[in-house]
Amino acid sequence: MAWLLLWLVDKLMLFLSWLVLGNIEKYGLKRPSTGPLTLKNTEGKTPVLDIGTLEKIKSGDITVVAGIKRFTRNQVELVDGETLDIDSVILATGYRGNVPSWLQEGEFFSKNGFPKSPFPQGWKGNAGLYAVGFTRRGLSGGSSDAMRITQDIGKVWKLETRQQTKRATACHRRCISQM
Repeated sequence: MAWLLLWLVDKLMLFLSWLVLGNIEKYGLKRPSTGPLTLKNTEGKTPVLDIGTLEKIKSGDITVVAGIKRFTRNQVELVDGETLDIDSVILATGYRGNVPSWLQEGEFFSKNGFPKSPFPQGWKGNAGLYAVGFTRRGLSGGSSDAMRITQDIGKVWKLETRQQTKRATACHRRCISQM
């Protein structure tokens, strides 16, 4: 960038990403019309595509959807009217989010893009909505959120499936009974 104009660097980056990644639009991923550096400078957004994620999309392990209209208890309604059954949603952007602009759910996130509940409770919303990486505490905060989320999902699953916790008590050296 020290020797080239911003728009030219953007064009080169878009062309090189097309050479490396191929046509990602056939998988439901839309390329921005603006180059990545211009997008960062004008809107504060950084386009990121993890190659591992792209491979999962290409293999069908991850399905790209057009957009989410709303969440209900165990479903998500897409903007095209399709309804999908879900167990949980984990929002893991890792950045100051533009979440309020697309998630039309005013209880979890404030207008500044962070959960309304402060750390350490900002990881859990309503109806199975979770968020990782909004703690402003780096990787350790994200790790803490992820551990709390997995524990909560396990707790909810046990309650929904009525899993009983069994305790073992020793009644003799050779015999253990379960309660």
